[in-house]
Amino acid sequence: MRSFSIASSLLVTAFGFSSPQTAQCFTPPSSFLGVSRVADTRMDSAKATTTRRDRHAAALRMGITLYGSQGSRSPLVNWGFYEMGMPLKMGDLSRNPHPFGQIPCLVDEDEDATVFESGAILNYLYSKADTGDSAKRSGAILSWIAWANASLDAICFLETPEGKVYDTGLKKPNRRIDALDKILAEKEFLVDGGFSLADVAVASYLLYVPQFFQGIDLSRWPNVVRYMKECAEREHYGEAFGPKVQQYLVGALDKMGGGEKKLFGMF
Repeated sequence: MRSFSIASSLLVTAFGFSSPQTAQCFTPPSSFLGVSRVADTRMDSAKATTTRRDRHAAALRMGITLYGSQGSRSPLVNWGFYEMGMPLKMGDLSRNPHPFGQIPCLVDEDEDATVFESGAILNYLYSKADTGDSAKRSGAILSWIAWANASLDAICFLETPEGKVYDTGLKKPNRRIDALDKILAEKEFLVDGGFSLADVAVASYLLYVPQFFQGIDLSRWPNVVRYMKECAEREHYGEAFGPKVQQYLVGALDKMGGGEKKLFGMF
């Protein structure tokens, strides 16, 4: 589990949390709840509740357990499972089998498998899902998941030698993000064929930045901002990270210029 000590302190200041521990389970105040694009209706809420119950019941039958919590990288794993329609249940952290006691960690009792590190868990999820993807699409998805963990992580989160996050590299120009912006100028999502676990991995890291570094401006990368907003607006993102986080992020990205939706493949 990444240490967000400095980022949490920023949230304490910005949102009036009583402690950094509270800030790590980030839920912006009610003043951020007015974003119409993601406003919940009672019917949608009831439907989501039923979906969660059905998924949890299936997870109990299948024996897939995720050990994690908000304020870590665990919700991105939840997001991936929800997008793939795969069930899982949340485990008791006191019984977390991660060899270093960190989160996220997944246990698949049916396969007697324990998987840790968010990227490895997404890869494992992809191997379990019946996607029917071609080798080309599969290779691209797995490559982007690896890139998110090996390269994007270090750009988004600058660390002290002790491994504590103290800032983000997205406050300054970055050639890799420049390249990502050019890629996203030509396509809606990262891999041909539509939204995938590649987007779960990459968008999660990008979206952590405005979540933990309130007030940051990413408008120098307009296509990345558009992409981030479209990913944040997805139903299952809100289910995994919480509606208040979702609504805050959509509003923040709108202010960066993310409100203009591009049409891909129309001409």
